[in-house]
Amino acid sequence: MAGKVSGKRYAQAIFELALQEEQAEQWRAQLEMAEGVLQDPEFAPFLKHADVPTEQKVNSINAVLSELHPLVRNMINLLVSRGLTDLAPDISREYQSLLDVHAGRQRVGVASAVELDQSELDRIADFVSGLVRKEVVISTQVDESILGGLVIQIGDQLLDGSTRSRLEGLRNRLHSEAAAP
Repeated sequence: MAGKVSGKRYAQAIFELALQEEQAEQWRAQLEMAEGVLQDPEFAPFLKHADVPTEQKVNSINAVLSELHPLVRNMINLLVSRGLTDLAPDISREYQSLLDVHAGRQRVGVASAVELDQSELDRIADFVSGLVRKEVVISTQVDESILGGLVIQIGDQLLDGSTRSRLEGLRNRLHSEAAAP
């Protein structure tokens, strides 16, 4: 059984080319633009339609994405010709990850019960930056179900300081103490 094609290989290849061209940040934006075009609800069916010749699809991509660097556009054309346009989000995500590692950045997700102001975000960024010893890029999410406090996701680690988890811990302790003879 053939394995699922991953965007990681494509991201690695285009990232190495971007480093050679000294345009890693610029190509990130170009990949995001290309992803938007490839995932466009009106354009994507055209690119996936079996009756449309590959040459016509490639010509359309070249016209729509003419401002992209030729090497980025070549990779997009390769995806189109191989019917792999659904890999665009994976490629963008993997490329961003490679770029973050190269730049010494750590992406961090922060969930809170209410929207945080900039001073609170700055304090969180300083705290996490001290933990990971990297520049921190924070994305926030409001999740009223946590009741209060914060949940911070750093890579595969979770720092749960939410009121909900504290209440659950207290409830579990009370249940275990009540069950003990």
